Amino acid sequence: MSARIVVLLLSLSVVRPALAADAFSTDWAATRGDEATARLIAGGPNDAALEIRLAPGAITYWRDPGDSGLAPSFDFSGSSNIARAEAEFPAPTRIVEPDGSQAFGYADEATFPIAVEAVDSAKPATLALRLAYAVCAEICLPAKADLTLRLPAASTPYAATIAAARAATPRRVEWSALKAELTPLDARDWLLCLPAEPGPPRDLFVEAPASWRLSTKAVPSADGRDCFDIALDDKPRDGAFPLSVRATIVGGRGPLEVMLSLAPKA
Repeated sequence: MSARIVVLLLSLSVVRPALAADAFSTDWAATRGDEATARLIAGGPNDAALEIRLAPGAITYWRDPGDSGLAPSFDFSGSSNIARAEAEFPAPTRIVEPDGSQAFGYADEATFPIAVEAVDSAKPATLALRLAYAVCAEICLPAKADLTLRLPAASTPYAATIAAARAATPRRVEWSALKAELTPLDARDWLLCLPAEPGPPRDLFVEAPASWRLSTKAVPSADGRDCFDIALDDKPRDGAFPLSVRATIVGGRGPLEVMLSLAPKA
């Protein structure tokens, strides 16, 4: 268990809804005292984003929080004239805790693009977000904010910010496009090797179905490829192979997302 223990004290994180700071954003809402603030911005009629700023030493989590923590929750049910609103997750980083556990998430800041589709594009649309997430420093506490923003009819000055955030969001690719090798080593271990790419060091995050637990780590490669060990740490009693998992690859020329099929060595 991480030193940043998730303490479910929801009363500590109640926040007033943010008021509009300009025509295309809400005010920054303090969701955890001075440790985190959040706001909505609009880039156009079909484009918005949630921005979170974190104090030094504070982190928040990806959709898979790692060894401990709490994934963010986006509730758009209070929106009006909105047929679809879908938040996208920027590529995470691996954060090693003092006790050796690992968190997957963000430090400093994070921008989550939101793809929006109106019911009737000829009428005004209002995006309402009820946000629940965790902010962690010495301890980890839930935070929440209610943010409401009317979407504009045309592109705004925030469009470039949202486009940059979307570029940092993993791009979905087919397995064949990776030109990678996935080799079963035994019943609980696999080796994934990718052609090396210039850019930041690469990392691998693997999301398994409920009750399955997988871990990953980079391993040396004699031929210069980017290789990772995928280990099965736990599985349900009735769990069967092949196992379909979502893999997120960060670093290199940019983040990618691909589905993998894991099966034991024959």
